[in-house]
Amino acid sequence: MMKCTIEDVRAAKQFDPAAPSCIMIYLTYPGVIALRRHRRAHKFWIKGFKNLARWISYRTRKITGVDIHPAAQIGHGVFIDHGMGTVIGETAVIGDHCVLYHGVTLGSNTFEKVDRHPKLGKNVIVYANATLLGPIKIGDHSVVAAGAVVVKDAPPYSKLIGVPAHRNSL
Repeated sequence: MMKCTIEDVRAAKQFDPAAPSCIMIYLTYPGVIALRRHRRAHKFWIKGFKNLARWISYRTRKITGVDIHPAAQIGHGVFIDHGMGTVIGETAVIGDHCVLYHGVTLGSNTFEKVDRHPKLGKNVIVYANATLLGPIKIGDHSVVAAGAVVVKDAPPYSKLIGVPAHRNSL
């Protein structure tokens, strides 16, 4: 867990040009705090302490404005910038070294108890207020534009823009 936290702080330092010292990032960045607390909640979830995991998730959302289901799987070196309004659903998977800006939703498009949330590959950047819905896969090194609504899979190195999102050929 500590290795992930160190990598998360390094990611914040790398992707935020206004980032202060690492200790200040660790103590004050809502996205870093939310990820640190999520990793604890996720361990409890896996061990079967689901009520405790949900309680940690609930408290984290109240403190940081970031709502991460304790069952979500999140890789190393992830950076959630600002965080407010970010929602990550139960079956979502976020690969290593991804960046999510505020207001991003990795949401569901069904009420069924199935795999229903997006899967992000490695090194994916999702800009502010983008919404990714359903059990879609976004390939490694892809970029999702601010405000985009993604409802279909995207191969690696995609640039997704618009509502509904489409691949930009630039």
